[in-house]
Amino acid sequence: MNLQPPPQTDTPTSRDRGVARAVWVGLLANVLLAGLKTAIGIFGHSQALLAEGINSTSDVAYNLVVGVFTRLARKPPDEEHPYGHSQLETIAALAVGAFVITTAITIFWNAINNAYDLMIGERQAEAASAAALTVAVFTVALKGALTTWTRRMGDRTHSPVVLAMARDHRNDILSALAATAGIALARMGYLWVDPLAGALVSLVILGTGIQILREASADLLGSRPDPEFVEFVRERVLAVPGVDHIDDLTFHHFGPYLMLNLTIGVDGDLKVAEGDAIATRVEQALFDQVEFLRGVHIHYHPTPDGGAHAGLAGGAPAQHTCQPSQENT
Repeated sequence: MNLQPPPQTDTPTSRDRGVARAVWVGLLANVLLAGLKTAIGIFGHSQALLAEGINSTSDVAYNLVVGVFTRLARKPPDEEHPYGHSQLETIAALAVGAFVITTAITIFWNAINNAYDLMIGERQAEAASAAALTVAVFTVALKGALTTWTRRMGDRTHSPVVLAMARDHRNDILSALAATAGIALARMGYLWVDPLAGALVSLVILGTGIQILREASADLLGSRPDPEFVEFVRERVLAVPGVDHIDDLTFHHFGPYLMLNLTIGVDGDLKVAEGDAIATRVEQALFDQVEFLRGVHIHYHPTPDGGAHAGLAGGAPAQHTCQPSQENT
């Protein structure tokens, strides 16, 4: 039997377009900011803005990497990859996390060096220009809008890489705010604020990078979803007539998609065909109500008080497997 997953408000095709849009909008924004901040940072005498330009340049690099991986993730299933290539999105999220951590370390090291140079008088800081302050404020506004839009796109597509990008955009708001404060106070004569703010923000960015790596690694390792989602699935299964109890319920991630393995107990006096019909109803209920479900493997066996026929198919649990057709994967 080959059940089709129910139509979803965000079909795989529209989801792919949403992921690609988030990646390329982020890329264009970062290209614009990298050019602006680097040029104005140099000619506007702002070390903080120049560091921001380096940050945006690294963002451009990882956006290109993410663009390649998300494009490869849209490849249809094949003989070697029957569940498709969507896990490449999770690998792309790992790349984002690595870039975020690298950027945090770079910003922290640069801030410490600048602070030391100011303390020993080796660097004579010059107040940044008004243009540098304007670009820093513009960065905060642009990244604020981009964070909100990208997070909504990530929630809609359930894409780990888009959600990771949203966090990175949020980090850019923090670093841009630090640069704005540093430039403004430097223009007022408080030159030490710039490196101090950069060092503090880099620690926040580092924490976010570690969080992205942990979540992406959990997806690749097939960790159990949150308890609320597990309970949601259990309730839907137990609501199907004929299901006595659930013995086992496990999940496996394929990028944003899920494969579900389920063992249920049914009346041992039922015929094999009747047990199969119950399993089919369970599958249909799950496809109807669990978003991004791409396959279900169900074992059903008699309950302990199943009577004379306690042992379907010669005492071994019966198995009922259902996957959507490949054009829906």
